[in-house]
Amino acid sequence: MHDSFSISGALSQVEQALMPVLDIIGQRVHDAHVPGWCEQRGWTEFLLGLREAELERCEAEGLAYALPSLSGAPETLSDLARRVLSVSALPVLEASLVRPAREDLRGVSLRKQRQLSTLLGALAKLAAPARRIVDVGAGSGHFARLSAQHFSRATLGLERDPQRVAHATRRAQKSAADEQRVTAQFAVIDASRETLRLLPGDLAIGLHACGELGDTLVQAVAECGADLALVSCCLQKIRSPERMPLSRAAHGFALRKDTLGLSNLTSQAVGVEASIEHTIVARQARYALRLLLLARGLPLTPGAEMQGVNRRQAHAGLAAIAERSLSVHGLAPASSAEIAAFEREAQQKFGIIRRLSLPRDMLARAIELSVILDRAARLEEAGLSVRVATIFERAVTPRNVSLFASRDGSRLPAVQSTAS
Repeated sequence: MHDSFSISGALSQVEQALMPVLDIIGQRVHDAHVPGWCEQRGWTEFLLGLREAELERCEAEGLAYALPSLSGAPETLSDLARRVLSVSALPVLEASLVRPAREDLRGVSLRKQRQLSTLLGALAKLAAPARRIVDVGAGSGHFARLSAQHFSRATLGLERDPQRVAHATRRAQKSAADEQRVTAQFAVIDASRETLRLLPGDLAIGLHACGELGDTLVQAVAECGADLALVSCCLQKIRSPERMPLSRAAHGFALRKDTLGLSNLTSQAVGVEASIEHTIVARQARYALRLLLLARGLPLTPGAEMQGVNRRQAHAGLAAIAERSLSVHGLAPASSAEIAAFEREAQQKFGIIRRLSLPRDMLARAIELSVILDRAARLEEAGLSVRVATIFERAVTPRNVSLFASRDGSRLPAVQSTAS
């Protein structure tokens, strides 16, 4: 057990690690120019001197893990890496898998199946006394439907998309009719804009509740005395320019919306959607598109080059995304010569960007934890017992930090070890 893990202490350590590097966090490397924070710290020569194999290793394992085996690493960079690893260490959840019937998982991806099975297993003690399970941001309704069936509890799925609610309702009703099981109910609500009405005795669930929705859910639980299981995602999805903390323990530590987007980055050799090699190729295509649009006279903020374009299309290369993007902006199609020229320029410059981005990318997990631990601290301040731990393997989803809270600490799932 890791009951000695301190939420407020961990939050303080994360913030202390981030405060001296706010300039790094705040300046994204979006071109081949050396950022001031890199030059001032004396890291430029080392980073630009990384061989291709070393760069690929840093991107696959994470700079913090790779640095000890790289010669010539500046001590200040190595020290930052050690601090990042230290503050990123979390307990690992101890949960048995619940394996729903095959027909109940029809149409559900294998990765999603693993998430559903793990979370259902982790909720056994919390669900047993619950008067109602409320799945906030229910999406297609898979978790709500399976919760109602497995725990035989009244279950309500809340989702803002009416079409998803209609589909989830039909599937739940059909499943319950076939097997004579408890049926989940669904309702249309935008929980980030409408009042989220939870009741004492509810078990609120947020499986990959994005950005502002996660904060809304935490505040509602803190105010009403419900229990909570939350796995956060896409922290940058907020309406305001910056996220203000929820807890007193955070001491006003706020992060801008674009900074929160950095928390989505995860270093691993095999990505959730594609290999790291394919991911790098897609990022280079996006950079080439940026160069093309800038050359056409279109003013762009970093990341805005993909406006109106599905990011997954970048895997098909520059020609595919340029056709869509230029059409969205009302610009003439690109010629074959133009495409080839910007592909060459991107190839020359993107390797520099990849190297210079390594220190900033290394801070992604710490940024994510600063938000999750702030939420956990808010719940502790409201009198709840709280547990923060990794719940899924990164191969299942890199957004794998769970937050459980209850008025009764004995209901919280156990943890078995600590990992970063």
